[in-house]
Amino acid sequence: MNIAEKVRAGERIDSNEALALYEYDLFELGELADLKRKQLHGNKSYFNINRHINPTNICKDICKFCAYSASRKNPNQYTMSHDDIMSIVDDIVKRDIKEVHIVSAHNPQTGLQWYLDIFKKIKTRYPNLHVKALTAAEVHFLCEEYGKSYDELLDLMVENGVDSMPGGGAEIFDETVREYICKGKVSSGQWLDIHKKWHERGKMSNVTMLFGHVEKRHNRIDHMMRIRDLQDATGGFNAFIPLVYQSENNYLNVKEFITAHEILKTMAISRIVLDNVANIKAYWVTSTVNLALVAQEFGANDLDGTIEKESINSAAGAASAHGVNLDEFVTLIKNSGFIPVERDSVYNELKIW
Repeated sequence: MNIAEKVRAGERIDSNEALALYEYDLFELGELADLKRKQLHGNKSYFNINRHINPTNICKDICKFCAYSASRKNPNQYTMSHDDIMSIVDDIVKRDIKEVHIVSAHNPQTGLQWYLDIFKKIKTRYPNLHVKALTAAEVHFLCEEYGKSYDELLDLMVENGVDSMPGGGAEIFDETVREYICKGKVSSGQWLDIHKKWHERGKMSNVTMLFGHVEKRHNRIDHMMRIRDLQDATGGFNAFIPLVYQSENNYLNVKEFITAHEILKTMAISRIVLDNVANIKAYWVTSTVNLALVAQEFGANDLDGTIEKESINSAAGAASAHGVNLDEFVTLIKNSGFIPVERDSVYNELKIW
């Protein structure tokens, strides 16, 4: 039985077989991924109505791929006050936005309590608003900075109103690559351990993979396999989010940029490999809206959300600073031949267009 036959039969493939899928014709690979997508989700494409808030860009870490941190090429440092953040939250709740996504740099000046207090303020004022906050990289940073164990900090997050964790900071799990692109940041083992502990608390999270920089195909497959292994153990990942590297204003100096062909192959392979992760997200912020819509034919069943404002990827060249209008988002999904479904943060269906 060849690899395609195994996929069609619903059998799990190993890492060597997954790597071999990169040699398949793009459209044959798309057909296999689309089969898996339809088995799970039919013709539905999910999104949520969300708002990103990036409270500070001051960072103690030095990641070569980052254009957001104020410690390097970006001299415009900022840290939002709690009043600033609550003003945004007040506004989004009035407009029926259901999730606030809070991720920022590793700022040693703000203090652990600064984070916990804003989560508590949001949750106290708006108990039904979903708070998605703190990547595993931020958790690791705060633990190191304030002498907490992962367990202690995760418990504090739960106590102060954090509902789920985003998937950022995963980058590429291969430690040789991490040493080059984000030396000193949370390790792959630590990242996975933090999410394991979060899942053990009955909480859900996402998982990302940053690709299209200096990593190789086998690094991507290794990354997916480690996700699959943890998902087998905990079942706590809502979605896998392959993030396309953004090339502007950073220190990686990548000369040959990844092609749409390679992006779609990676998206399709992730759908095939991650047979235990329900949702594959084509994060339009890093892939562009148009390619994200095409990715629906290559295994992706989620396009993230309206976002409204985004600072981290847009600093590196992504066209995401002001989000996408809801009506436009719905129309784009419809026109691409799929059914738009608004979801909540843990993939309960709220509205079908």
